[in-house]
Order: sequence, then C-alpha cells, then structure tokens
Amino acid sequence: MDIPLFPTDKAPRPKDEIRIEKLEITPYPDRFRVRIHVQVTSFLERPNLLIVARNQAGIIVSEMNIIETMHADMEFTLHIRNVSDPAGDYTVSADLFYQTRNPPQDQAVAVFTIPSQNES
Repeated sequence: MDIPLFPTDKAPRPKDEIRIEKLEITPYPDRFRVRIHVQVTSFLERPNLLIVARNQAGIIVSEMNIIETMHADMEFTLHIRNVSDPAGDYTVSADLFYQTRNPPQDQAVAVFTIPSQNES
C-alpha cells in the first residue's frame, strides 16, 4: 500500500523545473512595511531567492537574500528604508537561483502602491 506524502500535483521537482509560482505584495497600514508572499514549485534541492524593492526612480529601498530556503510557500516583511514618506509606486523583483544569479533561473516582478497618509 502506497501512502503519498505529497499531493501528486505538489510532488517535489528537480532543480531545473523550479519556478516562482506566486509573488504577492501587501503594504501594511504603517506604510513603511510590506508583506511579501512568495510561492515556488515544490523542490528536491533548496533554492536561493533575492528579493529587491525599488521606488519609482529605480533606487533600491529594501532587499533580502534567502539562502537555501526550506519552504516552498514563504512570507516575509520588507521595510521601506531611507524615505521620510513612503507614498508612491514600487516594484519588487524576486530572483530564484542555485549556484549563480547571473542569469537567475526564474524571475517574478510585482508592482504595488503605498498610499499617501490621507488615503490610508
């Protein structure tokens, strides 16, 4: 009798089949933090991720390295840094890679807006 450890559509895949399946961004009410939800293909070998947030001018306002994650479904909090008022449009990119990031094995990009103090 076989007892599956994973649903058949979620069985761990070899590293060349690993992709970013979901990248969701949700600003917190304080406007200086954002919730990042990343979901990747279930994996056999643990991947690395680099998550970078940029403002409208393309300046990095936050970044995070995840080395050999153990989870395929992850949540993080990024802090918007070096701004007095975080209101505006931002872009978050997530690169998935193993040995080298140039080029990444997969990349996802999401755009989000932090409302002004009056709009929140």
